[in-house]
Amino acid sequence: VKMADCDGEGAQSPLQLYERLTAQGETVRGLKTAKAEKSEIESAVQFLLKLKLEYKQVTGQDYKAGCPPPENLVLHDNGPTAEGATDEDEVNPWSVSTTNAKGVDYDKLIVRFGSNKVDKDLVDRIEKVSGQQPHRFLRRGIFFSHRDMHQVLDAYEKHKSFYLYTGRGPSSQAMHVGHLIPFIFTKWLQDVFDIPLVVQLTDDEKYLWKDLSVEECHRFAVENAKDIIACGFDVNKTFIFSDLDYMGSSPEFYRNVVRIQKHVTFNQVKGIFGFTDSDCIGKISFPAIQAAPSFSNSFPNIFGDRKDIQCLIPCAIDQDPYFRMTRDVAPRIGYPKPALLHSTFFPALQGAQTKMSASDANSSIFLTDTPKQIKNKINKHAFSGGKDTVEEHRQFGGNADVDVSFMYLTFFLEDDEQLEKIRQDYTSGALLTGELKKILIETLQPMITTHQERRKQVTDETVKQFMTPRPLNFHF
Repeated sequence: VKMADCDGEGAQSPLQLYERLTAQGETVRGLKTAKAEKSEIESAVQFLLKLKLEYKQVTGQDYKAGCPPPENLVLHDNGPTAEGATDEDEVNPWSVSTTNAKGVDYDKLIVRFGSNKVDKDLVDRIEKVSGQQPHRFLRRGIFFSHRDMHQVLDAYEKHKSFYLYTGRGPSSQAMHVGHLIPFIFTKWLQDVFDIPLVVQLTDDEKYLWKDLSVEECHRFAVENAKDIIACGFDVNKTFIFSDLDYMGSSPEFYRNVVRIQKHVTFNQVKGIFGFTDSDCIGKISFPAIQAAPSFSNSFPNIFGDRKDIQCLIPCAIDQDPYFRMTRDVAPRIGYPKPALLHSTFFPALQGAQTKMSASDANSSIFLTDTPKQIKNKINKHAFSGGKDTVEEHRQFGGNADVDVSFMYLTFFLEDDEQLEKIRQDYTSGALLTGELKKILIETLQPMITTHQERRKQVTDETVKQFMTPRPLNFHF
């Protein structure tokens, strides 16, 4: 991923490129030492070669290990960077942006990240193995990328089960509708495969990255847990935990954190996450904490001392750097690699160039919004793909690919035929922008009202039940 450097510019400095190259070289050596799969080694080598090409284009010099570029290096402008890199899309765990009104180019992202496309064959196989119609997020390509999903299904067909792990970084008391996407899909997976789930609330991460107190971050974690519980998870199969609580009460979890920390170098985390020498040591060590739930023996109350149970992680693709690191470490410490299903980003009301922000009230539909607020936000702020006048729109039609109201319906409208008719009517000009926004308002208002009613029923005692380490009800 192209990471921003410390002064906020998108391009990487020669030193940052050098550090990424060094880290990638260590990764390749680690994969070879661990006798990883040939395809994984080849993918890592290809990425190393791309970085070397980019380094030479920027510096005019070949990369040499142990010879960092001088500080007074004169930069060369040799045109575009390595194939597959792009100046348009920035995707990392803390920032997502693109200049394309349609949003991030996910096909390019698959190539850059080295993951696999969720194609029709995989969706059909999930339907066959689960015996259920695939979730609309799968049917519509919202969960578009994966790592080792076929391996998970192979094992499941042989009656070898798995568990789910997803998370939430609690940076505010109120969540927005975009935050629900991984939880809606994770609940479907839990129901369909009848498996346990762990949900990590990274309140420690938010304390390290945000201008918040430890107490605020922990309080946000508890409040966010209420919204997660309101999605309908089974308390007998779900464990929700705050890092600030669980790290101090589970020696097994912390031991795995330490195992991971020992096998990732400072150069590697700088290369993967773009950390600089001025970042606090808490940030540098945090990735190991997000990695630890990927291993079943981090939860002795649930899995005992078993370390062979594979984990499946549904998450937005901006979190993938954490789990590329995790998958690199796993075989070196004797654990199975976690599998992943990646989702696209939920766009801001103002357009798909960025994902929603909890800090901008008008960029998001919050789960606390009233029906009137939902209506006003959509009518006032939802980016339109329509034409400037009714006459032009009737004649030329609208662009559903950039229209935020249509994008939102793609996430939340269940009926495929109805969604396709809306697309055709909008594209032909038969459906006006105002009418499209009305359909979205009428879709979101009852959905959010229902969520608010369910959340009111989540008591402090309910939260305590979900967040208490305990055995879960499942059969492997």
